[in-house]
Amino acid sequence: MAPLLPLIFFLMFSSNSAQGPPSPGYNPSSKISTVGFDQGFRNLWGPEHQNLDQGAVTIWLDSSSGSGFKSLHPYRSGYFGAAVKLQPGYTAGVITSFYLSNNEEHPGNHDEIDIEFLGTTPGKPYTLQTNVYIRGSGDGNIIGREKKFHLWFDPTQDFHNYAIVWNPTEIIFLVDDVPIRRYQRKGDATFPLRPMWAYGSIWDASTWATEDGKYKADYNYQPFIGRYNNFKLGGCTADGHTTTSCQPPSASPSGATGLSQQQNSAMEWVQRNYLVYDYCQDPKRDHTQTPEC
Repeated sequence: MAPLLPLIFFLMFSSNSAQGPPSPGYNPSSKISTVGFDQGFRNLWGPEHQNLDQGAVTIWLDSSSGSGFKSLHPYRSGYFGAAVKLQPGYTAGVITSFYLSNNEEHPGNHDEIDIEFLGTTPGKPYTLQTNVYIRGSGDGNIIGREKKFHLWFDPTQDFHNYAIVWNPTEIIFLVDDVPIRRYQRKGDATFPLRPMWAYGSIWDASTWATEDGKYKADYNYQPFIGRYNNFKLGGCTADGHTTTSCQPPSASPSGATGLSQQQNSAMEWVQRNYLVYDYCQDPKRDHTQTPEC
């Protein structure tokens, strides 16, 4: 009887996973209008590796270059979303991302809120990495706040919506309107408050992206392609672009901070079944650097 137990547990988990998360009961994305790529963004680098078609954009990486885009305006809070479809097959070492940053404004001392898809090898699932930097740098002393997830679907089969809600009290990461992570402001030193732009990019991060750099980008499989559409930019701009008063966004149906009980239940389900790394639980980390843990 004992040999059957692993199979039983596998079937139970597979059945549970196949159902997907419980409904969050609310769709924040429905409150934000979709904008075409050229209404909200511009190419930042690698223009020859970017193709615009009816408001959607495709970017790709090959051995000569990757590509990236940037919002037209900086924001001091907002709802930032895009539907993304990832490339199947061998994508080790390749990062496909959608994120907020002020790196160009504050080089070496910037803030960042990341959704990054870490490339993978055939037969292994994609990892979605969420991260928050506060006054970080790229010199190796950056203090990341990574939480990594697998997904309850195959992100290469279709477009799925990924979003960041950032307001003065919290950051919430959403996948198809399901909250997967909430990062609260517990002090100015551990929360990004300076204006940021929204970005997307595809690039070679072979040194760390896939299993801590074990597998590198292999350009025999090039080009590596990221597809984006259904862009949503609902925020308080920081450059005087809007003259009307702006209310910081909320992910909650009440319009307040935090999440509803139903949203919390959905988030707990995701974290229970699909969270694969939590910086606060990593014994190798110096948690004096991350007091919010």
